[in-house]
Amino acid sequence: MSTSEPAFSNRLVDQTSPYLLQHAHNPVMWYPWGEEALDRAKAEQKPILVSIGYAACHWCHVMERESFENARIAAVMNQHFVCIKVDREERPDVDQVYMDAVQAMGVQGGWPLNVFLTPDAKPFYGGTYFPPRSWVQLLTSIGEAYQGEHRAELDESAEQFTKVLRASDLEKYRTNNANAQLSEYQFQLLVSNLEAKFDRDLGGMNRAPKFPMPSIWRFLLRCHALTSSQAVFSQVELTLRAMAWGGLYDQAGGGFARYSVDGGWLVPHFEKMLYDNGQLVSLYAEAYQATKLELLREIVYDTIGFVERELTSPEGGFYSSLDADSEGEEGKFYVFTKEELHTLLGDEEALFSAYYNCTSLGNWEHGRNILHRRQTDAEFAEEHELAPEVVAQLVRDWKQKLMTARAARIRPGLDDKILTGWNALMLTGLLDAYRAFEDAAFLKLARRNAEFIQQKLRNGAGLWRNYKNGRATIAGFLEDYALVIQAFTQLYEVTFEEPWLREAEALTEYVLANFFDPQENQFFYTDATGEALIARKKELFDNVIPSSNSVMAHNLHRLGLHLENTRYSELATTMLHQVQELVVKELQHLTNWASLYAAMLKPTAEIAIVGPGAEVMRSELQQYFLPNAVVAGTTTSSTLPLLQQRTSQNDQTTIYVCFNRACQQPVHTVAEALAQL
Repeated sequence: MSTSEPAFSNRLVDQTSPYLLQHAHNPVMWYPWGEEALDRAKAEQKPILVSIGYAACHWCHVMERESFENARIAAVMNQHFVCIKVDREERPDVDQVYMDAVQAMGVQGGWPLNVFLTPDAKPFYGGTYFPPRSWVQLLTSIGEAYQGEHRAELDESAEQFTKVLRASDLEKYRTNNANAQLSEYQFQLLVSNLEAKFDRDLGGMNRAPKFPMPSIWRFLLRCHALTSSQAVFSQVELTLRAMAWGGLYDQAGGGFARYSVDGGWLVPHFEKMLYDNGQLVSLYAEAYQATKLELLREIVYDTIGFVERELTSPEGGFYSSLDADSEGEEGKFYVFTKEELHTLLGDEEALFSAYYNCTSLGNWEHGRNILHRRQTDAEFAEEHELAPEVVAQLVRDWKQKLMTARAARIRPGLDDKILTGWNALMLTGLLDAYRAFEDAAFLKLARRNAEFIQQKLRNGAGLWRNYKNGRATIAGFLEDYALVIQAFTQLYEVTFEEPWLREAEALTEYVLANFFDPQENQFFYTDATGEALIARKKELFDNVIPSSNSVMAHNLHRLGLHLENTRYSELATTMLHQVQELVVKELQHLTNWASLYAAMLKPTAEIAIVGPGAEVMRSELQQYFLPNAVVAGTTTSSTLPLLQQRTSQNDQTTIYVCFNRACQQPVHTVAEALAQL
């Protein structure tokens, strides 16, 4: 038996990124981002084509199939350009710079992102997906223009776009009001601005496609805790139920897709991302603490089950994503025709189809059905004259049969690189789930991941971004540091193991030394010791992941209280003031900052638990939703500032509830402590 050699190979063959390796045998002479490609462009004075995407991106696959695998089109690319492929998940810094450039050109961003650069890597034109005919025309016209009489004009255009990229976002949005005061009136105003954009019928915000955007709903949970607004609470409940019942959620296997293409949460873009599922576990766990709704518990358990089953490495790290496509078709792994369901379920198919709203015509392409729900189990049981426990057993059996059937299908591609920041989001999700449900399995999985980060992703005093095939690469970005600090702080709070808090402190000091801009009191996205791009950006706005500056501001606020570090606390306040007016105007894109606003509007509770029963009391306390509290504890004694000179009274475990370093009367039960909050 002979194996055929690939017809083409390029410089991506030695990379570890699954996305880059997908392109390693294109006839395009791709380079990875790095000195070799950039030096060649300068030496030959040849323009650069940088093409940015990620492994789970459907339209990235389409453009590869149509254009990058086409030898004739590849020849045009190779003739005119030095071609560079970038995995945006490995190099979010490169993606950030050139996405901003394309948006400055007036083009709506997305992936694949294709940007044309001068030999000095300065952008002059770009776009997203191009059909093959348009792509060849564009390549030819730009290639000929740059080598002909229009080069000076394109170089000048690139200089202008580079100036825009280097401009401060704080200056651009005129948000340099460091003396602004927080107020309940302004807070209500920003909430009202967000409420105006609610979809009050279908949940979420009033636009399609609909992304889960966990930071919006986590903010609104905090808003409700602060204001008791029923309108806010109702929208959160509506949205969480709609997402959990919709096709966005994998009804058989658990876990959420990246977004819904329609307004009703029915048709997902089927890729499953670690960063979404980690944050959504946090959201549903916190919502369970606030409501005790059983549906929310089910979503947390099944989503963690999905991550443990399909995204967990043998070493304890979490993989990045599952592709949308299998066998060249989007969603094929997850959907069923009525005939397939009848073969699987026999006489129960009709009842199943009523529960999951499946039809003979299908609710999606080619007669296939996306499973989704429209009523509670109790309502379904009543309508079909079944006992609730019978419905629950039927659903369990149906899911098992569907999962068995899916196991025989060709699976979507797995992106098995391990990213530090995304792992930290999943780690935080597991810790939030442990808080809510006190399930030791969640803490065990969380500890294993935290230890993996410490053993495999530490780069001296700092962090690496990426781990694959036993090797860590790429210096960490602010996102990685901020999210790991957040996770380690929380790991301390749910275990009272002080080394995790000290690790969070040490990483914070590294960030202050290597990322901080004292001119604007915000943090750069890239390490001062790392590679310099054409612009050094700061991330202010939330996207599908909260902005790294907002996460750092939260970290400084919480660590400032834990460690009684005035510098941290004051910097957190300053950072919020810098963006405060922008938060009011553009809250939908700044909700993690708004969560910090909610935390600072009233003093954060400092809770210290001291005595032999400290861990038992912590377990009882953490089942409540207490977003504006830090918790420290010890069964013996500790040198941590919140625990110094705090002792158990009358040989009983004692809880101290303090605000602004002034403590209430020590108490001995969680109920008494809650009354003081």
